[in-house]
Parts: sequence; C-alpha cells; structure tokens
Amino acid sequence: MVLAPGSAPGGTDRHATRRFDEWRDTIRHDFVALDIAADRRLGTFAGTVRNATVAHLQVSEVCSVDQVCRRTPSLAAADDQEFLQIGMVTRGTGVLEQDGRRAALAGGDFAIYETGRPFRWRLGGDWCLEVFTWPRASVGLDAGESARATALRMDGREGLSGIVGGMLRGLLAAPPRLTAAGAARVADETGDLVTTLAVEHLAGPLAVDRPQQALLREMLTYVDAHLADPGLGPAAVARAHFVSVRQLHRLFATTGETVNRRIRRLRLEHCRRELADRRRAGDPVTDVARRWGFPDLATFSRAFRGAYGVSPTTYRARHLGG
Repeated sequence: MVLAPGSAPGGTDRHATRRFDEWRDTIRHDFVALDIAADRRLGTFAGTVRNATVAHLQVSEVCSVDQVCRRTPSLAAADDQEFLQIGMVTRGTGVLEQDGRRAALAGGDFAIYETGRPFRWRLGGDWCLEVFTWPRASVGLDAGESARATALRMDGREGLSGIVGGMLRGLLAAPPRLTAAGAARVADETGDLVTTLAVEHLAGPLAVDRPQQALLREMLTYVDAHLADPGLGPAAVARAHFVSVRQLHRLFATTGETVNRRIRRLRLEHCRRELADRRRAGDPVTDVARRWGFPDLATFSRAFRGAYGVSPTTYRARHLGG
C-alpha cells in the first residue's frame, strides 16, 4: 500500500497501463490485494491511478473500464493491515457490497467500506472512482458502528454528506502543501468528519432512548472523561455506574467493542495526535503516554507500534520533521 503513517504531504504519482496483469499489480501495490475480473468482451483494456498523501490519509483517483473487484475472505484474512476507505463515483457507475448491504452509486455518490472484511465493487462504463484511505486505527468508528455504516449510499452534493464530499473532492483536486503537523491535523479532522457523518447517518430521526441505551451512553462518556486514569477498566466503569461487570460487558457488546479495547484505542489516538502536534514537541514521549493512562513506556510503545506500524518516536519525527 502506498499509504503509510507519516507519509509526506502533497506528493503525487500517476500510473497508466493497457495491460490487465500490470493493472492488478498496480491496484495491489497502491491499495490492497483484490481479485479483479475485467469484462472480456472489451477489445482493449486501459486503467490509470493517481495518488497523493496528506499525512496518513491517501487520496486517489482510479479510472478504468467495466470490471468487478473482490476483497475475498482469504485476501482480507491474509493482510495484517486494515484500512477504512471511502469510494466516490465521479464517472460511470459503481455498486458496492459489504456487510450484507448493497449501495448503487452514480456521479457524486459515495460510500464507506473497510478492507479488513470482504467487499465487492462492480464498476461499469468508462468509470472513475475517487478513493480516500485512512489506517483503520486512526478513525473513531467502533466496530459496531462500522459494521452498520458500510455500503450505504451517501449523496456527495447535499446536506452534511455534501459538505464532506466537497472537502474530499478538494483534497484530491489540489492536495494542500502543508507542514507535516498541519497535514496530520487535516487528515485527522477529515476522518472525524467522516465519523460524524457515519454516526449521524445511522442515527436517523431522534428518538427517546431506552434506559439501557441511556446507561451505555453515560458509560461511554465516563470512559472518554477518565482516559488519563491508569486504573480505568471494566471494574472501575461498572462501579461508577452501580452495575455488575457482567452487565457492563453485555452493554458494551452492542458497540462491537470491548471496554478494554475502547479504552486502549482512545488512549492511543490521543497520544498519536499529541505526538504530531508541534505545540507539544517539547513533551517527552513518556509524559505523553502517562498523560493518557500509560504509566509504562514499554507497554505504550508496543501498543502504539501495533496500532500504527511505527514506534512513537519515529512517528513524531516523521510528523515534526525531526
């Protein structure tokens, strides 16, 4: 995959080919491994890919002829990296399938999908697809929200989805020349907008919360507010809300994420953002870790590398130009 945490902002590359075997290799290199089948009735084949990076966000334009692209269960299972992607159709048609849903997209429409699970694109006509890719760990959707948000058609021209769509199109049309820290903030803030869009899209019209839903929301708010406490864990959250640990786990199961996994993910995300913030460049990595509930530097470093692929020190150096 072209994208990597800490990629230099603004760099652009383009690849064009008329060979189908070369096309499959290009897609595998620039994105993830896919099983691709082109329409054999076509006399000629052609495809182009253009990529740029804004820190850990990769923005791409992919154009070709009729074909089906599948991320099979075996291909997804064999890949140790997971990404969240948005696919926006700008020419031709596209049908995205994932998590039991099917989204039919035309010009300006887009949908969210994840590479860690099987998906299928059916792309028709002389098509172009704009693809926006974040490392999965950098996006705030929990597993349950993601499983309900994929393969849903979103209108890139109206409402909140229109605002997000316009921002995404602008990033590809003219990738901004930014400092590494500025690029990281743009990538994060765009990812936050995508998260907000997905959650709002799922929520639909406001309704009265059932008691258990209200309790879960209180628990999630409590976790967010106490991330700096090294003692935060299932027992502490359950105790603060006068429920059993078993009941706590049962409620969190509806989010698709365990209590400990949510705490760890949010702590790492706060640390990642601070390490890319030039205003905190003088803070030792140990202080950043402790500020967000990691009292042991070795444990923090292992967790950070597992989530983002590099050590905290390397990540900071890449983003702050050290």
